[in-house]
Formats: sequence, C-alpha cells, structure tokens
Amino acid sequence: MSKFVDILNKDNFSKQDLISMLDAEGTDKKLLYKKSREITDKFVGNKVYLRGLIEYSNVCIKDCLYCGIRKSNTNQQRYTISDKEVISCAQYALDNNYGSIVIQAGERTDAIFIAKITSLLNEIGKISNGKLGITISLGEQTLDVYKEWFNAGAHRYLLRIETSNRELFQKIHPINQLHSFDTRIEALHNIRKAGFQLGTGVMIGLPHQTIENLADDLLFLKAMDVDMVGMGPYIEHQNTPLFEAINLLSTKKERLELAFNMIATLRILMKDINIAAATALQAIDGFGRERAIKIGANILMPNITPGNFRNKYKLYEDKPCTDENPIDCNTCIDLRMSMIGSKVGYNEWGDSIHFKQNKKNIIEKTVLKI
Repeated sequence: MSKFVDILNKDNFSKQDLISMLDAEGTDKKLLYKKSREITDKFVGNKVYLRGLIEYSNVCIKDCLYCGIRKSNTNQQRYTISDKEVISCAQYALDNNYGSIVIQAGERTDAIFIAKITSLLNEIGKISNGKLGITISLGEQTLDVYKEWFNAGAHRYLLRIETSNRELFQKIHPINQLHSFDTRIEALHNIRKAGFQLGTGVMIGLPHQTIENLADDLLFLKAMDVDMVGMGPYIEHQNTPLFEAINLLSTKKERLELAFNMIATLRILMKDINIAAATALQAIDGFGRERAIKIGANILMPNITPGNFRNKYKLYEDKPCTDENPIDCNTCIDLRMSMIGSKVGYNEWGDSIHFKQNKKNIIEKTVLKI
C-alpha cells in the first residue's frame, strides 16, 4: 500500500496530509478522486440538489479588490431587480420543481435594503406555501438582521471568508473597518447563532496564496464546523485593483485543477456537508461543474435571473450563461447529470446532512441532561 493511500484512509488529517492531497497529480490524483467519490456516495448519496440562483442586485457598499461589482468600479452599470421579477423567479423555480432558491446580491446594510429582503422572503414563503427552501448570500449584517431574515423564512446563509489567512485577506481588501477580517469572522458566528445552516468558502489560486494557505483554509472550515461550502477558482476581472497582480497568477487551467483537488479533499475531510459546484468552474471548463460533482460536490445552482440582468452581475470575467434565460438551463440539467451518472433531487430542499446530524446530537444531549 502506498504512502498516499495510507493518508487517504486516515480518520484524522494533519496539515501536511492535506497538502499532499492538494498537491496530488497523476495516479495519486486518481486515487484522491476515487476516495472522494466513495465518501460522497456513502455519506450524502449520488443525488444533486438544485438551488435556483437569483442575482438580485449588483449595488454594493464594499470595495473588495478582486470583485467586478465593487463600489468603485464606475464601468459597472448598476441594477436591482423589481419585487415582481424576484417573485416571478421564485415562481419559476417552484413550477420547475427546484427544491430551493438562492438570493445573492452585492452588500448593503441600510434599513431600506434589510426591510426589502424581509418582505421578499415573506412573500416567497406565501406563494410557495413554504415549499421552496431559501438560501441567502447578502454579506455581513448584524445578529438582529440575521435573526430577522431567518424568521422571515430563509434557513441557509452563505458568507465566504475568501481566505482564512489574515494577511492574505488584507491583501485582497482595502484596509479599513468596512473590510475587516475580524468582522467577517464575527458575522460567521452570528449567522450560526441566528439559526442558519452556515455556509462559507474560499477563492483558489489568488495572487500571493500558497498551498499551505489552502490547507489552512480546509482546517478552518473543519474548525468552524460549517454545514455547506461554495468555493471555486479565482478568476481575475480587468476593472479591479487585483488585476495588476496578474503576473503572479498560475494559469486558469492550473487554478481549475487545484480547485478540483480542494473539493475532493474537503469531501474527504468533511464527509456529510453540502458542497456546491461553483459557476466559476464552468467559466474555465464547460463541464467544470459536472467534473466537480463527480468528485464530491452535490449542489448545483442553475441561474434563474432574468437574462437582461445576468451580464451585469459579473464578479469576474468570462462568466458563463450570460446570454441565456432560465428555460435554457432547464433543458440541459437532466442531460448533463445523466452523463455523469447522477440523479437530480427535484422538489427536495437537500439540506445539509451535517447540520441535521448536529441538530439531532444537540437534542439528544439535551434529553439526556433532563
């Protein structure tokens, strides 16, 4: 038995073990993917759950150095989808048997925005009679706001840490209170306190990022005991300050392959969480999301944003499917999933098994104490 196989068969992994998996090539990479597939089938099953993605607004108060919709990008035409259009998107998801939707937007913390999201969540709950699962990805908010949105019907929240390394975080954000590493960490804890299934994620292949940083990111996800992860390769945007560091980047293909190794390694490390096949994978490889699902991802997020808005929500260059409408995605979901031997969990929320198990353990411990 090879040393690499010995690593894969461990129950607990050191940082060096994770580095070995992230560095895997050739035969070792095949073994890595075989192991991650086995664990996927055993712990979460061979089923992919849908999250209809609604890109609600590209208005943002943040100035993250890597992001195409950053506040200071004056080349970006801003938009916010009307209430009627958001509800229409949710109805489309309901009519087409999507189990859940995701509402994603640039970050805002003003009272008008907060109230609008609360109103939309309540309305979506009404039209679907609570049938649609709701994930939201709306940035750093206060604990009270998280509780308000949870009570309005959202039950999963995604806030990417982007990198768990404080120094690297400061290199990809302006250094001010609006872009604070400590605030981001506090927000993640508050999301959990509010009752949400906690989701986060990292960018892979950033300038100045090392393989050791990525191994630490995986250990961070484990330590945070997250319920779901969305992560993908960093793709540069020419209208951002970080574009100036393009000479420090590996090729897009190398970033893509490293992202696949991250997904497979995470599945081995955290066996029963939800892992999304990020859209950025498809931006580099037309079958990038399918490749991710084959090695451990189990969440797919078809874009159901009205077609006329899609090209305006460009966090990075080469965003796929910007010239399509929701119905175009529908026609190929089953075909693409059947090509890789996966089933689609229509009309299912597909909540994190990890979250459910933790909740069960808490209830059992409480009962025992009583």
